[in-house]
Amino acid sequence: MKWTILVALGAVCAWTVPMMAKEAPSQQVDSGSFGVFVNGQRVATETFSVEKTGEGSTISSQVKAEASSDAVQKSELKISPAGEMLRYEWHDLSASKAELTVAPKDQFLVEHVSTGPSDKPLVQPFLMPSSTMVLDNNSFVQRELLAWRYLGSACKQEGGKTQCPTAAAQFGVLVPQERSSMSVSLQVAGREKVKVKGAERDLLKVVLKQESGDWNLYLDDQDQFKLMRIVVAGNSTEIVRD
Repeated sequence: MKWTILVALGAVCAWTVPMMAKEAPSQQVDSGSFGVFVNGQRVATETFSVEKTGEGSTISSQVKAEASSDAVQKSELKISPAGEMLRYEWHDLSASKAELTVAPKDQFLVEHVSTGPSDKPLVQPFLMPSSTMVLDNNSFVQRELLAWRYLGSACKQEGGKTQCPTAAAQFGVLVPQERSSMSVSLQVAGREKVKVKGAERDLLKVVLKQESGDWNLYLDDQDQFKLMRIVVAGNSTEIVRD
């Protein structure tokens, strides 16, 4: 049986099963916040929402540092029902007022970057398709979206269990804040008992391999495959859903 998370649970974004775009005008796919901890100390919070309509999906994020009320970043990603990027915007709301946008043009993704109100915008094209995933700095909901795309494209359900190939799946991603692209891979690494909010949970483990190292993503396949926890290998950093 082919993978049908969206049909069965109403929880995976429109690119997994585009035909579901004809459903209700607006559907809250996921929302909440992630706490970012370094050496056990909370250093930032990402508040996010994922909303699906007949016109596609909108993924909104706000990241705020604990040490300063002025250190705030906002982003919004719009995706078509077929999973194509329509537009990505990122804004630094601190004193720098830096901002950027990414949108498809012809066969390229084109990024416009402004480092301040009086600076001339920089323009950088990427020879990448509009189906490319955004994996920007400090946005963990985008890691959830990438995991959903991986599960939707590479895995299936049999007997109520998640079945995925042993080989890793490769994805090209864009990192707008760094004005760069890279290749990452995802692979299911079984199940693991993980503490979330003081309670032990049996979660699906997906390993995200990227240039900076491995990120272990823990998803709850009993609750719409929501991302519950991330452990960044080797640097005492973890991200936990509040």
